[in-house]
Amino acid sequence: MKNLTRIGTVISYLLMIILSFASVRAISPADQATFDQILQPVLRIYDFVKYAATIVAALFLVFTAISYMTSGNDPKKRDNAKFTIGSIVFGLVIIWATPFIINFLLGQ
Repeated sequence: MKNLTRIGTVISYLLMIILSFASVRAISPADQATFDQILQPVLRIYDFVKYAATIVAALFLVFTAISYMTSGNDPKKRDNAKFTIGSIVFGLVIIWATPFIINFLLGQ
């Protein structure tokens, strides 16, 4: 039941995002140039965060893999390591896929 509530919440957020993009109007080339100029520093920061997060995630993956290999016969440690690895990979997918998702939603 708890997972069903979370899925419903995610679907409702996605619908709100899609509906908010449906009301976007066309912008002039001058406004687009201004927007691109403003967006450049934001993209630099995003790129820095993306690469820094990837490096940190790689380090965590190494430590988690070592934890998994040294867990022995303890199923709880193995399950924690598996969950952590899955969370790291999911986070990396979200970080790296965000520009593609935004471009898809904006229709570019």
